[in-house]
Amino acid sequence: MPDTPDTRLIYITTDGPDEARAIGRALVEARLAACANVLGPMTSIYRWEGAVQEGEEAVLIAKTTAALVDALTAKVRELHSYDCPCIVALPVDGGNPAFLEWVAAETRAE
Repeated sequence: MPDTPDTRLIYITTDGPDEARAIGRALVEARLAACANVLGPMTSIYRWEGAVQEGEEAVLIAKTTAALVDALTAKVRELHSYDCPCIVALPVDGGNPAFLEWVAAETRAE
């Protein structure tokens, strides 16, 4: 898509909605994300420390640009309660150009 920013969706799992909201707010306040969505609760099934685990989590999806992925990841790791949090950047391949431009504008330093 020509002339649109290199937008990324960052998928993050958290201990619950309170942690997701706190991290999301911090990311938006720091202009590392234009927007953050909290989804949940959800059930996660995963292998950790040699055993299959199951627990309730919340998902945080942050909208940002490729240039900010490393800084956003560092901020999430700083705030997150997990030893090894899921923080995954997904490229956006198309979409509403006005929305993609808004993401870029809201993540620019003031």
